[in-house]
Amino acid sequence: MTRSLIRGLGLVFSGIVRDPVLDADAILVEDGCIAGIGRAADFEAETVIEAHGCAVMPGLIDNHVHPAFGDWTPRQNQLGWIEGMVHGGTTTLISAGEVHLPGRPKDPVGVKALAVAAQRAFSAFRPMGARVLAGAPVPERGITREDYAEMARAGVRWLGEFGLGTVKDEAEVVEHMQAAREAGLNAMIHCGGPSIAGSNLMRAPVVIAADADIVAHINGGPTSLPAAELTKVIEGTKRAIEIVHNGNPRNALHAVNVLREMGRLDRLVLGTDSPAGSGVQPLGVLRTISLLCSLGELDPGIAIAAAGGNTARWRGIEAGTIAMGRPADLVFLDAPIGGAGEDAAEAFIHGELPGIGMVIVDGEVRCGRSRNTPPAARIPEVLA
Repeated sequence: MTRSLIRGLGLVFSGIVRDPVLDADAILVEDGCIAGIGRAADFEAETVIEAHGCAVMPGLIDNHVHPAFGDWTPRQNQLGWIEGMVHGGTTTLISAGEVHLPGRPKDPVGVKALAVAAQRAFSAFRPMGARVLAGAPVPERGITREDYAEMARAGVRWLGEFGLGTVKDEAEVVEHMQAAREAGLNAMIHCGGPSIAGSNLMRAPVVIAADADIVAHINGGPTSLPAAELTKVIEGTKRAIEIVHNGNPRNALHAVNVLREMGRLDRLVLGTDSPAGSGVQPLGVLRTISLLCSLGELDPGIAIAAAGGNTARWRGIEAGTIAMGRPADLVFLDAPIGGAGEDAAEAFIHGELPGIGMVIVDGEVRCGRSRNTPPAARIPEVLA
């Protein structure tokens, strides 16, 4: 049994929308999980990390990525993009479909084989500790109820975006969605204009009828539906609404305002929709939080929860929160040197990117000062 005490914390962002900031200055980590939250005087541990007053938040969840195999993206022909995400505070990435894989199979046998292979590969491969929840088959014509059930029995949990493949019309989308839900798969539907060659324009009526677990990139991936149609989607559905970095920022703010007026910010989740034509975006989730806080006037704790506990709840996973028994995925951050604001929350409100001083995944320090963010004014220090 190994225990670490993290003390001297400033803001403690929980990642939980109903209680976004915790009254605590210390976190106890035991065997990779959070074993205590409170005051440093109440805990004892073999290892001590002094936070020096910086903030901590749960490792962020990117609800929307398109991995291939390994830490490589064929879309940009770039290595190391997943490690870059960890340096941006993202420790869990969820596949919306392995669509960029060269020669991606589209027949039922190939779709099933790719999904199982991706799920298995990323279960055993964690760049810098990141969890990549992959194996998200794109719905294609010819896939049957038994095919979805077979993939689920093999360990596949996710379904890639409806609309990226040949399943695009309302009746067939509804039929496939029902079959996927019966199999226990968690599903997304593309919302907006075509993103890549072979994908489809998915309008409000189809998106609403699908009743998928996640409405992908409500602000476009990258092309957004008109704002009035987005309002119809948000009001006509009851599950998660995703905003992505690789989308229309104006309509991102529109979506937040609609959800806020509905009193349903618990439905808001964040992603990057990367790697994409706009590139690899290791700070994409962090930048989206800054956008929503500075221009959307969203409370930083709520914005962090959108990339934390909200996503975890809609996806049925344990990441994204600072809570007892949860994985000790912790990101230490502070106002950047020379920027506006006295702490991470004020930096977000001013539209700055906070600096990341350390990232811990499963209780293990994975990096110190981030290679991607500006330097933080305060960084944690391992004392013993």
